[in-house]
Amino acid sequence: MFFPRLRRHAKWMFVFLALVFAVGFVGFGVGAGGTGIGDILQGGGSSGVPSVSDARKKTEKNPKDAQAWRDLATALQTSGKTDEAVAALETYIGLKPADTDALRELAGLHLNEATVKRNEAQLAQVRAAYSGTGQNVPWAFTVDGQSILNDPIGGAISAQESVAINNAAAAANLAASSAVTIYQKIVKLQPNDPNVALELASTAQQAGDYPVAVAAYKRFLRLAPDDPNAPIVKQQLKLLQQQVSASASTSSG
Repeated sequence: MFFPRLRRHAKWMFVFLALVFAVGFVGFGVGAGGTGIGDILQGGGSSGVPSVSDARKKTEKNPKDAQAWRDLATALQTSGKTDEAVAALETYIGLKPADTDALRELAGLHLNEATVKRNEAQLAQVRAAYSGTGQNVPWAFTVDGQSILNDPIGGAISAQESVAINNAAAAANLAASSAVTIYQKIVKLQPNDPNVALELASTAQQAGDYPVAVAAYKRFLRLAPDDPNAPIVKQQLKLLQQQVSASASTSSG
């Protein structure tokens, strides 16, 4: 396991980190796993998980019952209703803003949504390759203006596919940015935890928010300079700093 100290967190967190490293941390040499967040949430039976209807009734009976909202979020996730689960979990966090496990779970759901939407955008791009009509699509997919698709097609697509790609890309950006914001809240709650700094860095890198990722990597190295992962983090930091500098030079030019 890449972060052995994270074993104290819920099992969804391991899937979240595996997703981040598989997509964003090629340089770390971490292989992609075969288990998704949905597999964890829906696998292994539903023992101990309330039904959606029962959990919802409890929230309606007492809207200030934080545990009722937590149970509803779990039930919705188990049922595959991710959007509703996010809303329920956000309500729970509003009642329990210092629950870092819930914040991590919410960040993981947002990052998973970002991946789903990016995949949708890529599929729409493939469809566009066979139906193009010569329109160009703006590829500003990440928070710092970098493309997430690296389009090799060169451009002709139908207006319908253009809308599909842009909508999916916008949704991916929003979800990824939400995950970054949540981890920034966790850092404020646990400012001296190097694992949290590293989680923020990986999330920000996945979102394409390289300045935030750079700052978080530096924070991790200040907090845990002798950590076994420090050499790899330094390599990642160097690469990201180069990208930030290149981006700044392009903008000023």
